[in-house]
Amino acid sequence: MTRGKQKIEAQKKNVEKNQKAKGSQLEARAVALKIVCPICKVQLANHNQLRDHYGSKHPKETPPPESS
Repeated sequence: MTRGKQKIEAQKKNVEKNQKAKGSQLEARAVALKIVCPICKVQLANHNQLRDHYGSKHPKETPPPESS
């Protein structure tokens, strides 16, 4: 038990380090989602996903052009 105090300090340091690193991914996800489906308001990351979404969820509709 010669490393008792060092071990406790190392454990505290690791707990603090891990708490800072972990967190919610909601902020990162909100930044990545930039395109919104005008029909159902689903947020998507890019125009390719919007085209795929229209093909599967709104097959009778045509997707908006990429510029808008």
